Amino acid sequence: MKSAAINFSKLVSAMSVALLAGCGGSAETETNHQSVDTTAPVADWQLVWSDEFDGENIDSSNWTKEVNCEGGGNNEKQCYTDSDENAFISDGMLNIVALPAAEGAEKPYTSARLNTKYKADFKYGRIEMRAKLPSGQGSWPAFWMLPTDEVYGGWPKSGEIDIVEAVNLKVANEDGSVESNIHGTLHYGRDWPNNVSSGKAYALPDGVNPADDFHTYAIEWQEGEIRWYMDGYLYATQRQSEVRYNSKDEAVGLKHRGWFAEYFEQGSGELVTHWDTAPFDQQFHLILNLAVGGDWPENVNNTGIDADAFAAGQSFVVDYVRVYECASNPDTGRGCETVRPGYDNLDDALVEGEAPVPAPPSSGAAKNLTIFDNELNVNWAAWDCCGGSTPELVEDSERGNVIEFLVGEEPTVNGFTSRAEFLTDPQAQPSPFDASGMLESGYVRFNMKVTSLPSDPSAPWKFKIESVGAATAVELDLTASSEGAAPVAGEWQTYTFTLQQLADAGLDISAIDVLMIFPAWGTGEGAVYLVDDVEIAQDTSLPELTLFQDSVNADWPLWDCCGGSTPVEVSDDAEHGIVAEFAIGEAPTVMGFSTRTDVGGAGKPFDASALLDGGVLQFEMKVVSMPNDPAATWKLKVESDNAASAVEVDLSTANEGHTPQAGEWQTYTFNLNTLAQAGLDPSAIDVVMIFPAWGTGNGAVYRVDNAKIYHPEANKSASGLSLFKEEAAEQWQIWDCCGGSTPTVETDEDAAHGKVAQFVIGSTPTVMGFLADDGVYYDASHLLESGVVRFDMKITSAPSNPDAQWLFKIESNDASAAVELALADSIEGQAPQAGEWQTYTFSLQALYDAGLDISAIDVLMVFPSWGLGEGAVYRLDNVEIDNQ
Repeated sequence: MKSAAINFSKLVSAMSVALLAGCGGSAETETNHQSVDTTAPVADWQLVWSDEFDGENIDSSNWTKEVNCEGGGNNEKQCYTDSDENAFISDGMLNIVALPAAEGAEKPYTSARLNTKYKADFKYGRIEMRAKLPSGQGSWPAFWMLPTDEVYGGWPKSGEIDIVEAVNLKVANEDGSVESNIHGTLHYGRDWPNNVSSGKAYALPDGVNPADDFHTYAIEWQEGEIRWYMDGYLYATQRQSEVRYNSKDEAVGLKHRGWFAEYFEQGSGELVTHWDTAPFDQQFHLILNLAVGGDWPENVNNTGIDADAFAAGQSFVVDYVRVYECASNPDTGRGCETVRPGYDNLDDALVEGEAPVPAPPSSGAAKNLTIFDNELNVNWAAWDCCGGSTPELVEDSERGNVIEFLVGEEPTVNGFTSRAEFLTDPQAQPSPFDASGMLESGYVRFNMKVTSLPSDPSAPWKFKIESVGAATAVELDLTASSEGAAPVAGEWQTYTFTLQQLADAGLDISAIDVLMIFPAWGTGEGAVYLVDDVEIAQDTSLPELTLFQDSVNADWPLWDCCGGSTPVEVSDDAEHGIVAEFAIGEAPTVMGFSTRTDVGGAGKPFDASALLDGGVLQFEMKVVSMPNDPAATWKLKVESDNAASAVEVDLSTANEGHTPQAGEWQTYTFNLNTLAQAGLDPSAIDVVMIFPAWGTGNGAVYRVDNAKIYHPEANKSASGLSLFKEEAAEQWQIWDCCGGSTPTVETDEDAAHGKVAQFVIGSTPTVMGFLADDGVYYDASHLLESGVVRFDMKITSAPSNPDAQWLFKIESNDASAAVELALADSIEGQAPQAGEWQTYTFSLQALYDAGLDISAIDVLMVFPSWGLGEGAVYRLDNVEIDNQ
């Protein structure tokens, strides 16, 4: 029985589902009642209070009769009175009777509500009532509890326990079913109307109706748990929430979602959410009442109130109310549980509550904002300020969905806004963007194509950005962007404005809510233009773990848990090269990768916390030989923090949804957030296993490649440049500066390399490598802290001159800056050896310190020193500028 108003619109929306309406909680549960001996005495409980209603009158030392016409806060249609007509003792029974009121009365019915506040208050125990419930459309009997002192705040912040409620019993619904449900419910959480409830409905088998006879209703309430019973059968369990913590002791989720409390801390005055025993850890008192009508009963079943059902009075008859204390531990109520199998199972009696999931800990980096990419961000609208047009989503042949803006006769500006008055989607919320966390490296970027230039050919194009309420604003020419280009009709062009540039011009970057692109005010008539990929972002280097790609990660060795085998590296097809191979014999085992020191790893757990928003665990697998057991199920298991948490799932649950097929490579992708919600602590991953289910894998031989944990989308924006792998990068060419040869792509005999770039030096002195097309430059600024230039090289024929020194040279901005180093100066520190593939790595920071402008790289060369290279034939592969 709610003690404050409830949201009527929400109730009306639930009218078609009677079991979900109002206070009544969740779906109906019907279980075999005959499996429980309801005549067995209550065990382990000591009676501490009761009212058997054996006297002539209601005992005023136990009960207070409430007198009011407030309708319980639920638009009920009765006044509660202290009249003996509405509440009296007869034949050892308490009768609470709802009657038609006298003509002209404030409410059309009278009834009674009795409470034990300050007379009988309880914390923990078994609270039990034997009663016969009333029936009829509009009837609403309840046996429930409220806190005696509202320690955590007003209703429902201090909680409400509904031991049993029912509405409209014995009413025949349109489908012919007869209402026979009882409900056990908790109310808690935030202030009304943001309060929540959780509970379960229960119906006795064989159509038995609670209004036909007496039944026993009870809760067993202990610290952190409340259980509901009808005639001794446990039909619902609710518990406090259980928070899941990571290895850093940060809250990352809920092991069980139960109740919660939100209240102001006494010391700090801060509003705090608690996932503990509150609010159901204080003294509560008992309430018995019979309401007539109200938001719940009047909006379900046949709706309204059936006056005929109350013409002669409708009675809620109570045989007794008893309260027991758990003698073994009165302080907690624990130790006297009357439970059964399934009472703690979400598929049976256990009820999931409405507690909010703790916000994930911050990764320490500001998150990027995408305003438009194929579709609008629901919190940002495409907007014509003043011209009366409606920006449209249209399809562009090059880029897919884009936003089209136009300027007519009325002067206007166009763009995107998050201000409330322009948001039309019902799910939208004004969301000014705080970009202050990305000031140093952040930017505003968009792509634009002008399909029709303004009638005024001299119209300058502008970019304008504002903060909340136009408190600050910056307007710049598009030519002030990093690219410095003016719009050209018919071409997609990119425009980038750094946040530092905007902040220096006076923008408050902590609350950006408008972004505009337009021809200058009053000069734009006739302009039609398309905009795409609008973002406020920074290029971030998110963590990435490669478990196996071409070779084993020395920090994460291949691992056979229990079978005694040694997984090995083997050569597979040209595409995969070197891969990891696992074989299972007679001894049951699991296999994979582990960094734990007790199995030979480096003891370097991987923190994937920053990858929860979009990150994945991904690998490729090929089964060489299937297990002997045809029913074997293939599994992925991931563990964290020395098995403090672990999640095991079928491979068939991967995003691709397929099961392993012998002889073919297949990719498996698992969302990290899904694994975390299943219980994995992502902050200290130290084991990744792939295997047939325990004891079923005998005979299995399988291979794994490209196993990694990373963020596909984030790494795209923050990744580097692959100049050559199988072929040269787009807008780059394999290049002979001065010798007149044409470098070629050849297939190397080493399967791990496949197609490679081959260079041959003749009698004419030259240098060779990779050259960007005219006007193409690579900006590696975002990689400065951890980036490298890396490549593999193999000399097939050494230069004829033994004094030739092998060199690496990199240039930028049309040779305005260049750095040349010996290959022996690489991080590996090795000189080339003919006939073998060797890797060379140079730190971007070192190149920058040596004078390279890393914001406009356009040439990368590897060659024997000038004039000494004749006769050299060499190959390059895996040439990249990327993170270490």
